[in-house]
Amino acid sequence: MGETPTVQFLGAAGTVTGSRHLVRAGGRAVLLDCGLFQGPKPLRRRNWDPFPFDPRSLDAVVLSHAHLDHSGALPLLAKAGYRGPVFCTSGTADLLGPLLRDAAHLQEEEAAHANRHGYSKHRPALPLFTAADAEAVFPLLRRQHYGEPFPVAPGFAATLRRAGHILGSASVELRIAAPDPVTLAFSGDLGRRGHPILRAADPVPEADVVLIESTYGDRTHPPDPAGEVARLVREAVARGGAVLVPAFAVGRTQELIWMLRKLEDAGAIPSVPVYIDSPMGIDVTDIFCRHPEDHTLDMAELMDAGRCPLCCRQYHLTRTPAESKALNDRTGPLVIVAGSGMVTGGRILHHLRRRLSDPRTTVLLVGYQAAGTLGRTLQDGAEAVTVLGDWVPVWAKVETVHGLSGHADRYDLLGWLGGFSRPPRQVYVVHGEPGPAARLAEAVRDRLGWDARVPADGETVPLP
Repeated sequence: MGETPTVQFLGAAGTVTGSRHLVRAGGRAVLLDCGLFQGPKPLRRRNWDPFPFDPRSLDAVVLSHAHLDHSGALPLLAKAGYRGPVFCTSGTADLLGPLLRDAAHLQEEEAAHANRHGYSKHRPALPLFTAADAEAVFPLLRRQHYGEPFPVAPGFAATLRRAGHILGSASVELRIAAPDPVTLAFSGDLGRRGHPILRAADPVPEADVVLIESTYGDRTHPPDPAGEVARLVREAVARGGAVLVPAFAVGRTQELIWMLRKLEDAGAIPSVPVYIDSPMGIDVTDIFCRHPEDHTLDMAELMDAGRCPLCCRQYHLTRTPAESKALNDRTGPLVIVAGSGMVTGGRILHHLRRRLSDPRTTVLLVGYQAAGTLGRTLQDGAEAVTVLGDWVPVWAKVETVHGLSGHADRYDLLGWLGGFSRPPRQVYVVHGEPGPAARLAEAVRDRLGWDARVPADGETVPLP
């Protein structure tokens, strides 16, 4: 391997979406993550651009986890001719089934809707990728265990270490053989400390170069959001209104159900009907219970005792569109958990159209809301918004609970870096909006004394 190894930042550089990092050495190429761009339209347009490399020239893909901003471009890669391995944990492989199939269905549905109503500039409107493209990904998946090294490509070996962000999430330790061997550590998305369901992130022993996420690189989470959630639910119940919770099907939905059940058991909130209006969220909860390697002890004990650990007392699973629409007629206190988490699509939209103008309603935002999403618009205090083509006044209470985020905060990120046995030669801060990323890089320089910076989008750097 005579050439100097490099990494090129093809996404999640100066933004919090589209994670793609291309590592080259000795004529080989390995892609770390293959995510979709989400959020503002200029970012989403990038999904339609050809890959800046020949997908057929890739030797392997290594995934950190299943969220679409890290995995959602895999169907595009397969569509462009990639047939190599996609390495990931078993939990990630199981989650990719419902996530990629649902994403393909939404793409096809949106294209069909545009063609029926003629609002697309393209004739005909085409989906970004199809169900067939998504299905082409699954034979490529290669399941790996946490902590066990495995060959990735000639001259490359990797170890996946628990990241504690969602089921199956991992940090990637990539070792490159060369005249001067080099180790790259990619954090993926790290989970926060004290997660009630998932095991904590495992440290990476050492690395020469580190890529670390920075979604919350400029702030710390409240220590325990349960009290705030309980207060908001009690207030909504007292008003006789609905609590609408936009939540991702993976991770946030399961944690929220867990928290509501704990609050019910403690008498902190009254028992009210809870509707999980997300077929994928229901499927993901089933998958979650099949992966004890990611569970905390409390979760495992409840499962061993035979009690469903992820359900509330008045618990309703809403699978069909008709069942979802029937919730529009429900009155009185209730909780509806539905996707998507940033309010960019999914069933939460018709609930918002129906209930945003009702002052008894509470919209509970329980995760990161990217710039350009409807979730961020609501969070920023919009007085009216467009939902499914209708202009809707916002008379509901819009509340944000930050402590439920599945992402590590500034304290957690610096703590994970502090687990290295020796300082790396270089730290690149990725997967964050410009402000949080820059402030985390500054903290790494000031507190740890390490060389850290935010790479430019498209930049290629040597791996020393």
